[in-house]
Amino acid sequence: MTASNSMTGASPACGSTWNRINWQQVEQQVRRLQMRIAKATQQGKHSKAKALQWMLTHSHSAKLLAVRRVTRNTGAKTPGVDGVLWKAPREKIQAAQSLQRRGYQSQPLRRIYIPKKNGKQRPLGIPTMKDRAMQALCLLALEPIAEITADKHSYGFRPERSAADAIDQCFLALARKNSAQWILEGDIKACFDGISHHWLLEHIPMDKAPLKQWLTAGYMEGNVFYETEAGTPQGGIISPTLANMTLDGMAAVVKRATARTEKVNFVRYADDFVITGASKDVLEQKVKPAIVQFLAERGLILSKEKTVITHIDRGFDFLGFNVRKYDGKLLIKPSKKSVKTFADGLRTIVKSNPTIKTENLIRLLNPKLRGWANYYRHVVSKAIFSKVDEAVFQSLCRWTRRRHPQKSAKWLREKYFCHPALKTWHFHARISDADNRLILLRLVKIAKIRIKRHVKLRAEATPYDAAFFPYLEKRRQQQSHLNNGW
Repeated sequence: MTASNSMTGASPACGSTWNRINWQQVEQQVRRLQMRIAKATQQGKHSKAKALQWMLTHSHSAKLLAVRRVTRNTGAKTPGVDGVLWKAPREKIQAAQSLQRRGYQSQPLRRIYIPKKNGKQRPLGIPTMKDRAMQALCLLALEPIAEITADKHSYGFRPERSAADAIDQCFLALARKNSAQWILEGDIKACFDGISHHWLLEHIPMDKAPLKQWLTAGYMEGNVFYETEAGTPQGGIISPTLANMTLDGMAAVVKRATARTEKVNFVRYADDFVITGASKDVLEQKVKPAIVQFLAERGLILSKEKTVITHIDRGFDFLGFNVRKYDGKLLIKPSKKSVKTFADGLRTIVKSNPTIKTENLIRLLNPKLRGWANYYRHVVSKAIFSKVDEAVFQSLCRWTRRRHPQKSAKWLREKYFCHPALKTWHFHARISDADNRLILLRLVKIAKIRIKRHVKLRAEATPYDAAFFPYLEKRRQQQSHLNNGW
């Protein structure tokens, strides 16, 4: 079998049964083409990159990967307007075979609303399974180009990057005594809903036919159809990458508008960004106008309420962290708003489950405690972790008293909080293991977690450049070891 046939036809790895597919071989085939697309983009060979994109989106291996992604992610059980889900192996195989550009017609999104932190509702568009798979297929071909052309200090919705990298870049830009003292906190108003369709169709390097269909598909709310004249579909797999590519180039615009001595640094995570400057005037008179013009070309505007200029001694919140200098020393902590929201959420879980088994309550709380602590374990969080533990303890005390109003404090303590090997409280339940032996299931105490400084990803690193493979693999192993350290 030729190399061309192995990529565009049904390769031996694909088989006829979903459960017998050699996914390692499928991924290797797709990755080889993605690397070639990235290399062609780096070399400025855009026609070659376009031809390779066509080859990838027509390969059976890529179609299989696209279907696997949409049937394994968190939205796999949520149907679109057609009510169709792909569950059985045969349905998934047939779905991969149906991903054809010719005759493809996208369907409207199903509009739902999810609550935001401020109490408002965020609209979310749910595509059909086939539209999701087509987006995932095109994303396989678009992502290598997006990574090569991305701003170096853009960290949201990109492989190998995280909010911890963005926060560490803020530290590097602000920690020294002679660092910039002023920060522009930027927020783009309704970013996903406002991006110009015309700009996307002119500048996104992908097949325009499906892209245009997704942008203009509209949405169904109840039984009413609404057209979409701007923006990318929130809920679409490809939407974060489209938004990132729309905002890429902002760092270069800021750099051209300022001088090196003005200490301007740019950090972006999705549509939230911060820009440092030597003075308030630099940010107000040079940086902000350049950003406004850049966004206007893309149909976007800054949020007047959320875009502010702040001195580092007053501090600012970014991605749930508070960044501030105290007597000249930069400290990054979980923001007060984030701590309150998290603690309130834990209290709600405890209070809303008055009759649940103790072990089930622990199983509800532990993943949330671990996840929140892992997010903040890289900054100055020790004291705040202790406060969260104390809030959980008080909430659990009230929970036990409501369950056993006639019991003494000593009885409650011995039943729920004591253990001979521990000098401090530990909420626990006695359960049986596989060998029918009694063991203790304990609630996580996040104050015991070891705070460890995050090592930021190199700004130029990308998984689509072979030169960074050893570096990225070593970094993954280090992060895996850290995350397994509970």
